[in-house]
Amino acid sequence: MNEDNDDPRLRRLLNLWQGALAPPPGNGRIALALLMGLGCHIVFAAAIISMIYAMYFGLSRGLGNIPYPWAALVDLFLILQFPLVHSLLLGKRGSRVLRRLNPGRHGDTLSTTTYAIIASLQLLALFWLWTPSGVIWWQAQGTTLYVVSGLYLLAFLFLGKAIFDAGVELQSGALGWLSLLADRAPVFPAMPTLGLFRRMRQPIYLAFACTLWTVPTWTPDQLALAVLWTVYCILAPLLKEERYRQRYGERWNRYRSRVPYMIPGLTKPVPEDDSDPLSWRQM
Repeated sequence: MNEDNDDPRLRRLLNLWQGALAPPPGNGRIALALLMGLGCHIVFAAAIISMIYAMYFGLSRGLGNIPYPWAALVDLFLILQFPLVHSLLLGKRGSRVLRRLNPGRHGDTLSTTTYAIIASLQLLALFWLWTPSGVIWWQAQGTTLYVVSGLYLLAFLFLGKAIFDAGVELQSGALGWLSLLADRAPVFPAMPTLGLFRRMRQPIYLAFACTLWTVPTWTPDQLALAVLWTVYCILAPLLKEERYRQRYGERWNRYRSRVPYMIPGLTKPVPEDDSDPLSWRQM
């Protein structure tokens, strides 16, 4: 398939929107889909904007006002709740929970939208309820500020590109409500191998880690977030790759044998005869 002339990423989006723009009759279903879509993308956009703003200032402008030492414990909880819940909901039990959160027969169709809403609310809780330490170690000034801010912008553009390559309709939660609007079962993106996924297997996690370390303001708060979430970005994809191995089998093994884990040239592909999905040799 010629990626330039028939890009499956764009074709999926086009097919999804074509079905949603001419929905079959069903006022209740249509109203539910539109309500979920509106809510999903409002909180999704708010979460991304809040993350960009809060980390740009090194988490020094949170609205939390908890006295220390309790503030440190609450802030630690806010950091950990996102990766823990995020990972749990991706498992089989988490999938059942997501379906049950939407009572009625549309729970399965809306599960990806529900997942995106929960993840967005988690981010909003982290960045708005954070209690700042009040300590600022370093703030970029002058030319350095422009350079570091440019790197910060590039990191988020990198993240956006990775999300698009992985299937932006899935990552943003649009797949669920648009499928419901069109009254069809969600068509999930195939195993991602295009764009950045041709160079590395986990570009989303790498890009996310880059956003953590390119901020122009450094505080103990930002360092704690960057360290803990970077550990998550390195380890969490190992579980994701196990799900891919179970789902795609030999196709995944062949892909993994020729594409490095995260950093081209630094991490090595896994040999084809290595069947251990959690092997550190893939990193």
